[in-house]
Amino acid sequence: MLRTTSDHVAGTGNLELVEYGDYACHDCAEAFPLIKEWQQELSGKLTFVFRPMPLDQLYPIHPDATTAAQAAEAAGKQGKYWEMHDMLFQNQGALDEDSLTEYANRLGLDEQQFAEDTDSAEVAERVRASVTDGQEKGVTATPTFFINGERVEDSRNYNQVLSLLKSKLAE
Repeated sequence: MLRTTSDHVAGTGNLELVEYGDYACHDCAEAFPLIKEWQQELSGKLTFVFRPMPLDQLYPIHPDATTAAQAAEAAGKQGKYWEMHDMLFQNQGALDEDSLTEYANRLGLDEQQFAEDTDSAEVAERVRASVTDGQEKGVTATPTFFINGERVEDSRNYNQVLSLLKSKLAE
């Protein structure tokens, strides 16, 4: 298993799916509703972990990716990580600071605390640590999935990911 103490975890199953993802990545947004389906289909059997991998820290792309990842972490400090996670993917075309503040308001977050946490060194370090962890595991693109610690070679082949999940359950 790849889980760390700083991970945000959804589900309690023995099958672990870890995604290194970028909130500004089109392919990650495409995978988002599929992951929701997998979570429903494999309810009670699947644990899902999302690790932010904002590619703007590695390449000159997705300029709002790090800020969006930090916004999710900041929302998590107020108990709304997954709600912000979902909102970011559902509104991927608007990840600027004003939009992030609007999402925080919609979620009922304390706006001042959210802004302070989004800009904090602690939250920035959590995101940097996730990127470093991904790099150490050879992640260069998003989404990249790991199932029970094993990297899925073609993470953008979502049918293959689901097949691998089901075959791991059968083992």
